[in-house]
Amino acid sequence: MDKFGGDWTEQKIEIVVEYTKAYLTIMNKYPQWRLLYFDGFAGSGQICSERLEDTIEGVARRILGIDTPKSFDLYYFVEKKKKNVRALKRIIKNEFPQKENYAHVVSEDCNKKLKDLADYLNADGSDFKVLAFIDPCGMQLQWSSLEAIEGFGIDMWILVPIGIGPNRLLKKNGDINYKWMEKLVNFLGMNHDEIHKYFYLKTGQQNIFNNEDHVIKTNRTIEKLGDLYRINLKKIFSYVSKPFVMKNRKNNVMYHFLLGSNNMTAVKIANKIVGKWSQ
Repeated sequence: MDKFGGDWTEQKIEIVVEYTKAYLTIMNKYPQWRLLYFDGFAGSGQICSERLEDTIEGVARRILGIDTPKSFDLYYFVEKKKKNVRALKRIIKNEFPQKENYAHVVSEDCNKKLKDLADYLNADGSDFKVLAFIDPCGMQLQWSSLEAIEGFGIDMWILVPIGIGPNRLLKKNGDINYKWMEKLVNFLGMNHDEIHKYFYLKTGQQNIFNNEDHVIKTNRTIEKLGDLYRINLKKIFSYVSKPFVMKNRKNNVMYHFLLGSNNMTAVKIANKIVGKWSQ
C-alpha cells in the first residue's frame, strides 16, 4: 500500500481523473485512434491515508474504473516493487476482470519502459494516442527518457520534485560531489557547466587557499528550477501547462505537477483544471 503524502495527494489524483475524463470524451469523437494509458510509477492501486484513517483509491484504480464515454484500449502499469505489482494485479483481476486481458502490470524501471514505449509507437503502435502519468517520489525520471518520446501523440502528466530533489543537491557553495552532479545531469538534461552557470554566481572574491573565485547559489533557486524544467519540457512537447504547485505545511514548495502535450487544446483543458484546484 502506498503512503499518503498530504492533501495534495488527493488533489493530484482528482486533477488526473478529471483530465482523463475530458480526454476520453474528446477522443471518443475519433474512433480511428486506439488509446493507451501508461502509468510509470503505478504503485499498488491504493493509498493509506493517515488523515482519514482509511485508504483512498490510487490513480491506477481510478483510471481503470472510467468507462464513460469509453475506456482505454490498453493499460500499461509500470511499478518496480513486486509486492505492489502483485497488489495491483489482484485489483485488476477482482475488480476489473473485463479488462484483465489488456491491462498489463510489469515490474520494471520507468525509464526503460518509456523508451520501449517510444520504440513500440514508432514500429507497431502508430494508430495509438497515449495518456501518460509519471509520478515518481524523487528524481527517478531521467531526461533522456523524455527525449525518447518526443514527437509522439502523448499527453503526459509529470510530477516534478522541485523542492525535495534537485534543490537539495545544489549545495550553497557549488561544491557538488560527482554522484550528486550526475543525478542533476540525468534529471535536468544539462551538462555540469550549464548547471553551474544557471544556478551559481561568482562573487569576485578569491579563496584564501587558491586563486579561484568563490561561487554562491543564486536566489530563488526553487522558482528557477520550476521555470527551467518547464522551459526545457517545451523542447520535447509543443505545449506545457501551468504547474499545480504542491507545498508542505510550512508553505515550502515540494512538487510541481504539469502536463506536456503536442496539442494546444489539451493544455488549455489542463490549465483550467489546475487553475480550479489552485484556488
